[in-house]
Amino acid sequence: MDKKKLAAMKLSFDTKADVLYCSFGEPREAIGVELENGVIVRLNPETDEVVGYTVVDFLKRFLDDHTAITLPMGKQHALASR
Repeated sequence: MDKKKLAAMKLSFDTKADVLYCSFGEPREAIGVELENGVIVRLNPETDEVVGYTVVDFLKRFLDDHTAITLPMGKQHALASR
């Protein structure tokens, strides 16, 4: 069985802008596709693999409103939202 090494998830939060950045492995150039208002999936432009997410208004969205979102983890889910 071919096992892929999972990249570590790196989180960064900009408190002034209220934006959460999530990258799988080191942050890198990517194409952003907005899944819903303020939720952006970041895709590798060569493979269309998910390399990260950006969530605008993170605290407002999750702490004040208790709003949940579903983030795609695989290539096919991210591409379906294009």
